Order: sequence, then structure tokens, then C-alpha cells
Amino acid sequence: MNGTSGRAAAGPVNRCVAKPAPGTRGRLSAAPPVPDRTAESAARFSGEPVARVRGLGKTFGRTVALDAVDLDVPAGSVLGLLGPNGSGKTTLLRLLLGLSRPSAGTVELLGHPMPAQAGEALAEVGALVEGPGFHPFLSGRRNLARCAAAEPLLSIHGIHTAVAAALHRVGLGGADGAADRAYRTYSLGMKQRLALGAVLLAPRRLVVLDEPTNGLDPAGSRDVRRLIAELHAAGSTVLVSSHLLAEVEATCTHVAVLAAGSVVATGELADLLEADGPTLEVATAEPVAALAALRAARLPGHLDHGLLVADLRSAQSTEVVSVLVRAGVPVSEARRRRTGLEELFVRLTEEES
Repeated sequence: MNGTSGRAAAGPVNRCVAKPAPGTRGRLSAAPPVPDRTAESAARFSGEPVARVRGLGKTFGRTVALDAVDLDVPAGSVLGLLGPNGSGKTTLLRLLLGLSRPSAGTVELLGHPMPAQAGEALAEVGALVEGPGFHPFLSGRRNLARCAAAEPLLSIHGIHTAVAAALHRVGLGGADGAADRAYRTYSLGMKQRLALGAVLLAPRRLVVLDEPTNGLDPAGSRDVRRLIAELHAAGSTVLVSSHLLAEVEATCTHVAVLAAGSVVATGELADLLEADGPTLEVATAEPVAALAALRAARLPGHLDHGLLVADLRSAQSTEVVSVLVRAGVPVSEARRRRTGLEELFVRLTEEES
């Protein structure tokens, strides 16, 4: 679906995007290198969240899909929504976008209650969520033109330029004429690219992507990550649902983990990965001497499979290395140890089950 209600503000979100299964074609145009804006992003995180849910519940008959969910989506973040199949990720996105009504609780999107004020909120939201919506006998270009016509942030005169730019960014604007072929002839990967193109037609305060790399080859997946980074650098907040933990770890600033319809963890990714406490892992040919030097300096640490693991809650990593060097202990490698996202995810979801 395309998350723009646009000129049809009284109705639901304009459904002109399909969510395909795997397949590939073409290349997404690589976004320019994105500068490191960690400090700027951190400042944005302190503002009002772009989305807020409180006590959110959704039932289908006797099935509880979501149970008393509380979640904030910080402005300026890239928030990864994680969870096993059936955990409620897509249900949460649909409620957030006003595509479904909650059984309990409240949803607020860009300061507007949902779904009551969906027309006001969705003008600045781009979304790719499950559900077919493109016209099979129209070309990719004409499909995007129809989506663009519903965009309140685009003038009539700007539609042609916006469509051409979106097709170029997702790799369908080349000389092979893919943009002018009927949608029904597209491969699954091309359909996914066209769906992303609909999201990119206009500037967005919030972009919601449900499994955005479905149907893309590794090169296409890498370019989706670049597009997410580009949107983030331009000031958009990105909410992405994915089962690919490595991609979430590479692109997201925040994560929310769902299990059995409940949020079991949420926060900045770096903080969650160091939930057990920051440590420094030191490789040395003399681990016993290294531990003795650390203890002589009254710094906490232990040995783990021949490696020295120093607790950084009471010392900086540079201090640990200096202590070892002054004691004559050879240091071949020192690196910050973090819990892997996969390990964290498994632990959280297993605890809930």
C-alpha cells in the first residue's frame, strides 16, 4: 500500500502498492554517501515521538493479536520492528496507519488520533505494507502517476518530474523501457521496486516499510539500506519491519521486539546490545598475567576462553589497555564486546514464550 491519503482525505489510505514475494530485476540507484549525523539524530530523538500507542489491543474472535502494547517511535529515528511470525508486527503497522480499528487502547500518528484523523496524518506518511494494489494492465510509470495524483504534497505540474525521479531511484527508469511495460509482466523484484517508488514520490515525515527487501537480490537489499540512510539523513523517521536481523543491526538506531502480541523490549539499539554491561575483550598471549595486572589496578575482569574480558562500567577502554601495556602484557587485539542482535532476539522471544 501507498501511505498517502492525499486528495482523497476522507477515505482510507490509497492502496496502490503490492507486497510481492521474492524475485529480482534491475538495480536501485545508489544514494550518495551519507555523512555521519549521529549527534544530530540523537538530538532529534529527544523531541515528541512521531507515533505513539498506549494500551493497544487487537483481537480477532478469540485470537489476541496485540495485548496492551505501549510504543513510541522517536522522531528522527530508524526503528526496527522485530518479532517471530505471528507476533503482531503487521497488525501493529495496520493499526498505526488507520487500516484497522483497535479493540482497545489509542493510536496517535504525527499528533493525530487514528483512525479518526487519518486524512490529516497520512499526507506526510509513505508506507509499504502488505496487500496488492497496482493496476495489472497499466505500466509502472502510469501506476505511479495515479499514485502521484493522490499526493497532497505534489502539484499537478510536478507529477511527471516526481514519477521520473522515483523510477530512477528504484532502478526502473533505465533505457530498457521497464517503466513503460505493463505491471502484470513485472518480475516479483520489479514489483517491489515499483512499490518503493510509490513511497518515494514526495517528502515524508514518516516512512513505514514492511519487509522492504522482499524480492530483492543482495545488491538490491544493499541499495535499500542506502535509501533508508538517505531518508534518515534528510530528516525522515523510518519504521521498518524485518526478519533479517543483520540488516536491522546495520540500519536501525532503535528497535522494538514483539513476542506473542506484546512488546518485550524497546529502546536504542546500542543500549540494548550492551544491556549486560559494556565490556572490552582483549586478546593476549599472556591472559593470566593480564588478569593479574587488571586486578592489581583494582579493575574488574575475568577470563573467557583464553580472552581477557574487562568490565567497562568502572573504567574506560583506554585505561584498561594502558594498565596492560604498563605491566608488560602483550596486547594483540582489543575490541568492545556487545551482545549480538540475534542472541538478544532469541533470548527475549524465548523468555516470553
